[in-house]
Amino acid sequence: MSETTTTPVSSYEAGNQIRPLSVRMTDDVRAQLEIIAQLNDRSVTEEVRLGIEHWIEKSKTDPKVLERASAVRAEIERDAATKRGAIAAIFDAPDAAASVRGTKSPTTASRSSSKADDV
Repeated sequence: MSETTTTPVSSYEAGNQIRPLSVRMTDDVRAQLEIIAQLNDRSVTEEVRLGIEHWIEKSKTDPKVLERASAVRAEIERDAATKRGAIAAIFDAPDAAASVRGTKSPTTASRSSSKADDV
């Protein structure tokens, strides 16, 4: 069986770019997929797309996926904070860069210690 060239519009959203994806599978799985596509009066491509969309929706509520997503978000935030600090250290005034890092700049720290000595 060959794949039909007509594509149902149902899963496409206007304005979204459609990009090809190559999927490798055994002959047995491909034959089953072709039969399912034929029974559903859809193309193999549409069956694959619908299967992937279903898997994505299912993954959105999977506790393990949600836990990992939370860890990835935290990692992204740490990386972003490090990069913000690096940019501030390069381009901002010394006091601004130190406040991003949460530390005092050497000049601020020395001023604070000298004030403590005055007391």
